[in-house]
Amino acid sequence: MDPLNSSVKADRSIVEITGHAMTQIKNQPHTVDIGVGGMTCASCVARVEKALLKVPGVRLATVNLATEMARIEVTTVDTTAVPTEARLRRAIRDAGYEPRVKQAAEDEANAHSAWTGFAPVAWGLALSTPLVLPMLGSLWEQHWMLPAWAQFALATPVQFILGARFYKAGWHALKALTGNMDLLVSLGTTAGWMLSVWLWWSAPDGAMPHLYFEGSAVVITLVLLGKWLESRAKRQTTEAIRALHALRPDHAHWLSQEGEADVPVDEIRVGDLIVVRPGERLPLDGDLQEGATQVDESMLTGEPLPVNKSAGARLTGGSINGEGRVVMRVTAVGHETVLSHIIRLVEDAQAAKAPIQRLVDKVAEVFVPVVLLLALLTWVGWLWAGAHFETALIHAVAVLVIACPCALGLATPVAIMAGTGVAAKHGILIKDAQALEMAHRVQTVAFDKTGTLTVGQPRLNAHVPAPGQNEKQTLAWAASVQSGSEHPLALAVTAAAKAQGLDLETVLNMRAVPGKGVQASVGGRQLLLGSLPWLQQEGMDAQLWAADLPALQAQGASVSALAERTPQGVQGLLLMAFGDEPKPGAAQALADLRARGLKLVMISGDNRSAAEAMARRLGLRPENGEVLAEVLPGDKVAAVQQLRSEGRVVAMVGDGVNDAPALAAADVGMAMGNGTDVAMHAAGITLMRGEVALVAAALDISARSVAKIRQNLFWAFAYNVAGIPLAALGYLNPMVAGAAMALSSVSVMANALLLKRWKP
Repeated sequence: MDPLNSSVKADRSIVEITGHAMTQIKNQPHTVDIGVGGMTCASCVARVEKALLKVPGVRLATVNLATEMARIEVTTVDTTAVPTEARLRRAIRDAGYEPRVKQAAEDEANAHSAWTGFAPVAWGLALSTPLVLPMLGSLWEQHWMLPAWAQFALATPVQFILGARFYKAGWHALKALTGNMDLLVSLGTTAGWMLSVWLWWSAPDGAMPHLYFEGSAVVITLVLLGKWLESRAKRQTTEAIRALHALRPDHAHWLSQEGEADVPVDEIRVGDLIVVRPGERLPLDGDLQEGATQVDESMLTGEPLPVNKSAGARLTGGSINGEGRVVMRVTAVGHETVLSHIIRLVEDAQAAKAPIQRLVDKVAEVFVPVVLLLALLTWVGWLWAGAHFETALIHAVAVLVIACPCALGLATPVAIMAGTGVAAKHGILIKDAQALEMAHRVQTVAFDKTGTLTVGQPRLNAHVPAPGQNEKQTLAWAASVQSGSEHPLALAVTAAAKAQGLDLETVLNMRAVPGKGVQASVGGRQLLLGSLPWLQQEGMDAQLWAADLPALQAQGASVSALAERTPQGVQGLLLMAFGDEPKPGAAQALADLRARGLKLVMISGDNRSAAEAMARRLGLRPENGEVLAEVLPGDKVAAVQQLRSEGRVVAMVGDGVNDAPALAAADVGMAMGNGTDVAMHAAGITLMRGEVALVAAALDISARSVAKIRQNLFWAFAYNVAGIPLAALGYLNPMVAGAAMALSSVSVMANALLLKRWKP
């Protein structure tokens, strides 16, 4: 369980005064999202987080370099101490960065063309190329060296106009007694530029000293080029979010008493009737009232085939209507729609910081000061070895330039963004980075039976009255007791009674007995309906059906009974046997999971015979302990905890309200998207299509995403471990170092983007 959420629940108390409920909320946390412009490396992330954490009332601040967003959790202590968004923005600005409105940041990202932001790079290339040409000419013994004044004229605008951003951000870092990429670049290139000016001015008349203007100009140009390529790659990692936003139409055909009228979607309210024409996107969630059609839900669930919809069917906003004109009644608007929920989940996952990233942040915090020290030692070491002042300085500059920690800051978030984005495209919603990072370690997968491994629409296959009881009368009583319930077994009973044309009676004093059954008064009779063990505890004699019960259980039927509480005790009235079918493809999906070396367990409330019969149909092995039967809903948590106590990482897959605690108790909770909202909120991963095969797909995208994170971190660290010594020993000049530094960030982004090609 999330300790943050649990602390909130503990602080919330309901106090009833004169019949009215008054909610007292202490330290209620809420989240603020703010865009942050100007960040360049992992050190910038750490600085912004520290600045935000100093604001009173901020309990958590997470900054994502890839999305350039800050997510801040603040607590309301009292009205005078509320850390308003304005104060948070001021803290970001004081740290040397630009606060942005979240929506404005998203709109800006969406509006970018392929060449947006390339102008400074183009100017840098235009001014730097004449400085580099003499070096190329020397390979063919051509002397194209420009005069010192011309080199100065070309390099200075690059240094102080195009490179102004590095000075500004580096100065803010220096004032905060920290370091970042900008400080390293500005120090390194300024040293090269000033050395060139000093050599030019101090040279004898007529002499042509070796200058380093081209090194400083090219480094700045290459860094600008690398950041531009990086920003292009970032936009590709957010394609999933932009595609989901694009699914929301701006207008709807509102059906009023006067007829159809096109109105903005924001003006539609729950209960309104709207018309959806053939080929249009459904603007909101609702129930189909008139007409029949096929709906393409592929962008929401990953299901490639259209789904047939008739009157009464649920419709999801963002999906595409087929060839039929339909009228729907709106059931959810705004942030309550399924599409908004999906967008929120993907955004939350992409904003979250993976546990592995926290180690990277600690390294980045001390990285820049260490690099500055290494550059100083390089300069002193070369002087000590007898090198010229300018030679020692150039080697120190190379160390400063090659050691920028850009790749470290991007390694984890870009892989998470790419992984969660492509997963959402295929109907797998990953709630947070922790679930993404944990899922690949799963060793045991526990499944709820009904609705998860089975279709979840059981039928009443048989009903046997007790001796002396009327079959139709007892079935009518059972259906009356179940008439107000949405439980799958209750629906099966009422459907069977309806099929026989039975009349239902009025139910009084309905009371549920959690995990066991219900009690109610029907026609003056005190009826109990529920599981056989419960009714036996109440005193019912199950031997009434001694001849029928073993055969029904051997067939895999789930059994329950109807009984009456009388002065003589609890008398059995009707035995009911329910049958369900395995989900299509469930057996093959379980076989695939077994082939991955995973331990599989089915958790069921059915009696052992029925549970084991269904398990064998699914390919499970009861003899190997793969079935936990007769588990009450409240005991599912204990079952999951028992599996975890074996020292294995456990994933729980379920769909119902009673699965939610077990989903939260597992290392990784997976909710079927065809299940309840409660289960989906409790789970770290939601499988939108409700297909068992998506469990393996979720584990696979987790493994691939974590592999990309590890690859990126390895190359980011290896690049610095190898590059800094080479630069310090004089094997890399500043230009090569600058190119390598820019390439490291781009390579990390490109490696993460390979995840976009993943398919289940």
